[in-house]
Amino acid sequence: MAWLLITAPRGVTPTATSVCWCGRDRSAVGRHKVLALITDHAYHRTVCPLRAPQEGRNAA
Repeated sequence: MAWLLITAPRGVTPTATSVCWCGRDRSAVGRHKVLALITDHAYHRTVCPLRAPQEGRNAA
């Protein structure tokens, strides 16, 4: 499970946090860094080992 928390009140520097059950915990401060974290978070959701399809894996 991955989630993204963005705080961007009008007139205040935006912040964001990207957290995932796999151990990912990233944060950003400032418009450009928050936008980059949003893009990175979306990419992480496609490659996270906890979200990746389990097809083709051998049973233990």
